[in-house]
Amino acid sequence: MMAETSATRWRKSSRSSSGGNCVELALLPGGRMAVRDSKCPQAGTLVFPSTTLTALLTSARNGQLDL
Repeated sequence: MMAETSATRWRKSSRSSSGGNCVELALLPGGRMAVRDSKCPQAGTLVFPSTTLTALLTSARNGQLDL
């Protein structure tokens, strides 16, 4: 998946701190989103359908995840 995401525009959360514990997101063709660790972007990416990632983030915001 690295070749597909190498030219992608990555975005970091505006709530990210300088502590380095951040993830970055990128929109991909076909309604998908990529996620990577901002400290180690070369480690790889996770790719999800955008609807799946949106549902995960909504659940996290609403306190519905037990992580």
